[in-house]
Amino acid sequence: MVCLSAVAGALAVLSVPARAEEARPAAPAAEADGGGRGLDLVVTARRREESAETVPLAMTVVGTDSLTRTYTVNTAGLSQLVPTLNYSSPNPRNTSYTIRGLGSSVLAISSANDGLEPGVGYYVDQVYHARNATAAFDFADVDQVEVLRGPQGTLFGKNTTAGVIQVTTRAPEFVFGANAEVSAGNAGFLQAKASVTGPLVDDTLAFRLSGQDSKRGGVIYNTRLGRWQNGVETRTLRGQLLFRSGADFSFRLIGDWADFRGECCTQVYVRVAPTLKPAAQQYAALAAGQNYTVPSTNPYDRLTDIDARLNVATSEGGVSGIAEWHAGSATLTSVSAWRFWNWMVDNDRDYSGLAIQTTQRIPSRHDQFSQELRIASNGKQRLEYVGGLYFLTQKITGRPTSIYGPLATYWLLAPSATRTSALLDGYGSVGDTRFTAETIGVFGEVTWHLLPRLAATGGLRNTYESKDGSYLSVTSGGLAGTTALANDQQSILRAQSYTASVSDGSLSGRANLAWTLRDGVMAYVSYAKAAKSGGINMSGLPVDSTGAPVQGTAVVRPERNTTWEAGLKTQLLNKALTFNIDAYHVAVTDYQANVVDTVAPAALRAYLANIPKVVVKGVEIDAALALGTRFTLRAAGSWAHGRYADYPKGPCPIEQIGSGTASCNLTGKALSGLPEWSGSLGGQYAAPLPLAGHSGSLVLNADVSARTSTYADASASAYMIIAGYSVVNASIGWRGERVEIDLFARNLFNRNYMQNLTAQTGNSGLIVGTPGDPRIIGVTLRMHT
Repeated sequence: MVCLSAVAGALAVLSVPARAEEARPAAPAAEADGGGRGLDLVVTARRREESAETVPLAMTVVGTDSLTRTYTVNTAGLSQLVPTLNYSSPNPRNTSYTIRGLGSSVLAISSANDGLEPGVGYYVDQVYHARNATAAFDFADVDQVEVLRGPQGTLFGKNTTAGVIQVTTRAPEFVFGANAEVSAGNAGFLQAKASVTGPLVDDTLAFRLSGQDSKRGGVIYNTRLGRWQNGVETRTLRGQLLFRSGADFSFRLIGDWADFRGECCTQVYVRVAPTLKPAAQQYAALAAGQNYTVPSTNPYDRLTDIDARLNVATSEGGVSGIAEWHAGSATLTSVSAWRFWNWMVDNDRDYSGLAIQTTQRIPSRHDQFSQELRIASNGKQRLEYVGGLYFLTQKITGRPTSIYGPLATYWLLAPSATRTSALLDGYGSVGDTRFTAETIGVFGEVTWHLLPRLAATGGLRNTYESKDGSYLSVTSGGLAGTTALANDQQSILRAQSYTASVSDGSLSGRANLAWTLRDGVMAYVSYAKAAKSGGINMSGLPVDSTGAPVQGTAVVRPERNTTWEAGLKTQLLNKALTFNIDAYHVAVTDYQANVVDTVAPAALRAYLANIPKVVVKGVEIDAALALGTRFTLRAAGSWAHGRYADYPKGPCPIEQIGSGTASCNLTGKALSGLPEWSGSLGGQYAAPLPLAGHSGSLVLNADVSARTSTYADASASAYMIIAGYSVVNASIGWRGERVEIDLFARNLFNRNYMQNLTAQTGNSGLIVGTPGDPRIIGVTLRMHT
């Protein structure tokens, strides 16, 4: 493995004593954020460095030490520390993340839509990632993560209506340093990390090289094949150069690559929902007719018997250059980047040991280029500002392929003497999709300190976007023979060909008033309007009751967001206690979401649609407490009330399918994927413990994450509810100046919970899902200078 070799090299380097003047002190025994900055966190939420407690907007900051101690290695783990961040990933392509329940939602395997623009911006080192899928990869050499809630388009290059996840990695340093880490545990878990940094030319050119290799064995056992599935292996490699000319100019060149692969990602039997279809077309009768029983009706037995090929192979990476010129009272910044994402997969879409669907895949390739030019004021001034220009161009191509098997006719169509197994056996479609988009944005924000303790902020953004898409799907195979049988085939997979374009401009903005009541106590209120441009359906069009494509659904309207927020930020007891609280109200018109076509016989096709109005309101808290230098506590919580305020023609829940009703009134129903209550609580205790003549500390770390139940899809079905759950993670170890050893546990009490739920193709009533990872216990060895 790439990183194991790097770790071996780093360990060799670490075995050489550092010069006294280059040796760094050990990390503090207790840190509230874990980032090595105590409780006074430094953030760049407003594109300039400042204390998080002086920024009048809701945010959660997770530093490198918290990421390390909680074994948080990706966005999925981050969501356990940040209650307002909700994450779902049936497989990497179908990754979705929302803040306050808003952003983008993905229902199941193969339901991601390339024409859906994320509402939550995902940034790594100031570079926007246009594909949600890139958030499924492991973090690489991360220094800090900021989760900013609410619209951020007046500060960031890409317009974002729901919030921003901003990941900052460690930069090259002009002092030599190296780190190495190896972890091993049950379930075949093995992880290696290494990084090295130092000067190439004193005070002028420095480098940093880091990598990671992580492997976890399968957690679902296939009784048919006799082996474990849903195992994954991820690799990351990151190289950087930092050029510095004096104190005023720097240029940082970054190249990175990440890979994710494995025999993944299948789901297991969860339950069966009754439908309004004839009894012969419901799951119980269909399964009995084939003498078929699932390996287990308990999803936490983690058993499957799928018979089709299962595979994931995806990679992403790119090159970016960040130039900064400190010109007196302002800093000029240029961020240029090219990125790519590749995707290859094989799925068993019927999730059973029956030969209903034999092939399902969407090989894809995405490329993007972005350029941002920005100016921001430096330090504390009467008038502080940030302004910028942004350009993004992107292209994604796909080749969706679906092929049905010998039991497809039996499972998907009503019984008939003329409908033989040959009708759909080998019947399938091969498609070609192409989507391009260009974004041009002008943005800026100004803060005017009206009085020493009173500041007013105003910002505007103007965005123009154009999008073009083409979709072609050709069907073949099977044995029809008559027009009626050919129509039966088309009702399962219909040949479609269409093109669509959309372009629009939008003006958005934010106003904020912040009042520092006294040192360490700030109150603020803000109002923001944001927009997300129209989208194009890139997964095929839904059909009407006659089976004809609904051409009017090719394009969806722009989404408009109005957010009110008020909050209080406090730092008390000489900054030992931080307590922040905010309340918000968000109204979204023409909310863009993935919904399921419940009309077609083989329905599980997701398509883009506008929900007329969604309203979310809630209260959030973030707190941290440092008791001396040994004990810290951190807590975060959220109450959220999200509803479809106006949704008279939504998708019907599975229990109402078969009634002949093409749509259902979901007005007043809860927003999918948003728990009403969620929270996290963590703590760290460190006690001096010399070992073999070396100074060090015994460090205990524990955190718990909990959330209430959520709907798994937009239909508000009683059978598509993910029950609430809590997960406890913990570690205990010894931390010395250069060596650390930890015993860790993820999901310490082996809590059973579901990550996502999916209705089986054809709406037989079968509900499948992905169980959360079981308990993993392991040991970690770290060495650093």
